Amino acid sequence: MIEVKWKKEPDEHDYPAAADFLEMIAEPDVIETVVNELRAAPLSHKKAKDLLRASQLEVLPTYNPYVRRDLEKIVAGKALSPILVVRGDFRKGVPMQIVDGYHRVCAIYYTDENIAIPVKIASLP
Repeated sequence: MIEVKWKKEPDEHDYPAAADFLEMIAEPDVIETVVNELRAAPLSHKKAKDLLRASQLEVLPTYNPYVRRDLEKIVAGKALSPILVVRGDFRKGVPMQIVDGYHRVCAIYYTDENIAIPVKIASLP
């Protein structure tokens, strides 16, 4: 079994990437609040299969260049950045959003869907 290494905190550029994604689905004041909450959130650990289920996203194929790049990092023993997510609401049918790290989740899924992935979780205000 391959050991996956993780950084202790997300890369600094992950937060602006999350904000870029959120610009398509939220207003600027909401984005700022969510990104600040993500920065302050503690790391928890979730399985790749559960992150995909909660987000209602399909696993990307291994030939996707970004998934392949992350798979290569895993094999090379390079540490990956934790995932950033925004909690959904099952009562309203709103899925969780992977706001940064979708390709990493897919790469981990192919490595072992049960690996605990470090995740920072924010809620919508």
